[in-house]
Amino acid sequence: MAEYLQSDEKQKIFSKYGKSEKDTGSPESQIALFSYRIDHLTEHVKKNRKDNVTRRALLGLVGKRRQLLDYLQKIDIERYRSIVKALGLRR
Repeated sequence: MAEYLQSDEKQKIFSKYGKSEKDTGSPESQIALFSYRIDHLTEHVKKNRKDNVTRRALLGLVGKRRQLLDYLQKIDIERYRSIVKALGLRR
């Protein structure tokens, strides 16, 4: 991972949104991690307008998060609603 995301920060994200600190694979924890990375990359792209490589990576992350949200919405609408509300995502 990048230097902006230390392992203790990741564990905080996983413990808050996942079932436990070790829960790194649930859709909720992955969506929360992607959201953290998206926020960080968005700030970077705002400052560095010509950095198209980072912009492309950002769009890829947004797409992955969207896929996970769609999957979660299909399997369990209540879990979907709770993670969207907890992260403050639109839609």
